[in-house]
Amino acid sequence: MSATRPVTSTKTQTALAAAPSAAAGVLPARPRLLSVIVPVWNEVESVAELVSQLRQVLGAHGEPYEILFVDDGSADGTFEAVARAAAGEPALRAIRLRRHFGKSATLAAGFREARGQIVVTIDGDLQDDPSEIPNLLAKLDQGYDLVSGWKTKRQDPWSKRIPSRFFNLVTRRISGLDIHDFNCGLKVYRREVVDAIDVYGELHRYLPALAHWAGFRVGELPVVHHPRRHGLTKFGRSRYLNGFLDLLGVMFLNSSERSPLHLFGRLGLASAAAGFLICAVFLAQWLGGSPLRVRPLMLFGLALILLAVQFVSIGFLGELVVKERGSRPYPIRDRLG
Repeated sequence: MSATRPVTSTKTQTALAAAPSAAAGVLPARPRLLSVIVPVWNEVESVAELVSQLRQVLGAHGEPYEILFVDDGSADGTFEAVARAAAGEPALRAIRLRRHFGKSATLAAGFREARGQIVVTIDGDLQDDPSEIPNLLAKLDQGYDLVSGWKTKRQDPWSKRIPSRFFNLVTRRISGLDIHDFNCGLKVYRREVVDAIDVYGELHRYLPALAHWAGFRVGELPVVHHPRRHGLTKFGRSRYLNGFLDLLGVMFLNSSERSPLHLFGRLGLASAAAGFLICAVFLAQWLGGSPLRVRPLMLFGLALILLAVQFVSIGFLGELVVKERGSRPYPIRDRLG
């Protein structure tokens, strides 16, 4: 007499095959949330169309998402236009700053308010194409922590393109990061990146460099760029000077953030060495019998010694400030256990 084998229905077999991880005690991974940050300033004409494009692209992409508009103190009804768009898009949120602070401030506020594991930034002037977001996300999934768009065919006047090329060339050489477009508004970040870097002043131009210096893997992808359709550009000629000063600031922070005394101490020691050398020459002449007279070179040597004292003092004060506020934690790549 043959043994009777238990009968398992097709539905039961399918359910068991679909949940091997649950049987093993491992819960299935939760879907990641995408936070799309849109900084806007006086872009009332672009809001409705941009929301429509984002809804279409993100809905087709399939992952849960939120759209976060950050209004940088607009005076043309932009925030009211965002409120009207939010009536037909439950995933849309918005915040408005009390006044116009600049793009770095809007991004910093957006990073703080975003809830997603993946953060996307896109400018609100319709020049960035939302259809590029899935391509950037696919690039991010190849092991990158930040992927920046590269406007290979930038649709802007030459007065913006030529300075931008020079800016990118200098930044590329100084930062050691080999990408072509540091200031493209279309970027995707992992949550760890936006939590690890500080954005203030006008450092939004250097976000890829800041992430690179913090140890994150940065990549880029060519993206479509459209001509501006509404309004005028929001950046004046002062951005060139501000960009140069910000670059100096980033260089300083990258070299001396953890120990200001290392930077100022080196400058002080170099100044002191030169000053003592100059004074030693005059001392040797005096000991040799030459009359000691006040000369410009002697005064310069004494000034270098006094300057050295100032440099070292600034370094010690910087150390006290860093110790008082505490240093930011170093970004962690992996965890075990």
